[in-house]
Amino acid sequence: MTRLTWQSITLQLRIPFRIAYGVSETRQAFWLRLAEDAGWGEGTIPSYYHISDAEMIAYWQTAAARTDPFPDEPADIPAWVGEAGPAPARCALDLALHDRIGRMQGQPLYQLLGFPRPPEMFTSFTLSLDTPAIMAQQAAQAADYPVLKLKLGGEDDVACIAAVRAARPGARLRIDANAAWSPDEAVRRLAALLPYGLELVEQPTAKEDIEGMGYVQARLNVPVVADESVQTLMDVERLAAAGVQGVNLKLMKVGGLTPGLQMLRRARQLGLRVMLGCMIETSLGTTAMAHLAGLADWLDLDAPLLIANDPFVGVTFDRNGRMAVPDLPGIGVRRTADSA
Repeated sequence: MTRLTWQSITLQLRIPFRIAYGVSETRQAFWLRLAEDAGWGEGTIPSYYHISDAEMIAYWQTAAARTDPFPDEPADIPAWVGEAGPAPARCALDLALHDRIGRMQGQPLYQLLGFPRPPEMFTSFTLSLDTPAIMAQQAAQAADYPVLKLKLGGEDDVACIAAVRAARPGARLRIDANAAWSPDEAVRRLAALLPYGLELVEQPTAKEDIEGMGYVQARLNVPVVADESVQTLMDVERLAAAGVQGVNLKLMKVGGLTPGLQMLRRARQLGLRVMLGCMIETSLGTTAMAHLAGLADWLDLDAPLLIANDPFVGVTFDRNGRMAVPDLPGIGVRRTADSA
């Protein structure tokens, strides 16, 4: 019997997703399954991370060919997963092994990891970069969500945020430029955006420009939160040294729960605030991250709200975007068809 298998899934977005990198209407996800469905994982990464499907599949093929037993305790997962291979591929295996152990021990993931049940917290809801009129329409349609994250980095950013603020005067607003600006350009543009009331600014400068992100932070009175710039433990160290106030951790880009928790703990030691985020991914990956919600300052886990054909049921949202994790063993997700 094959030890693990993987399946590609095309996710259909409810509306086209526009960010500074470009626009997409679909995303590819991979569902990883251990033999006899003993554990499930997900490996999903957008194209701008420049990781090919072939690289991920090669990693899983190597793992499938191994004959040593799967680990039976979370502490043994890092050695089994290893440090080679693309981060989303390692993430899928890391999640599947955690899911397997949680199912074996009859414990939800948060309990398996030694955490209390996560509190019910609000996730932000993402508004795709578009014209001011369309972004205002998106904001009005999301009237029940108290926290909005605006994708910016276009030519009409001020008009866009003004339109959103007019449509939703009481909303908490976060903005994400997805590395669209130079440091000086970021400072100049943000000076015009801050009067509209911002809770935080995510990734204003290029991924490699950590010093530039610190430069922007020194000139703002709201947190700058690194996203694309934080993929390793060393990145956390460098961002803290640069003076950035927060990091956005995503399981797919850091390699799973094991490195994610290591980075989260180090961020806390360094005085950084923490956002837990996700890619455009299924409820499988998002639910795994939601089990850590009690450790976060901010949540950005709205991916299941943005896709039309989620194959899984896991984390749930009330009408205001308040999240709750399942109490089922392991990650706690089921197939959508099985829950109907």
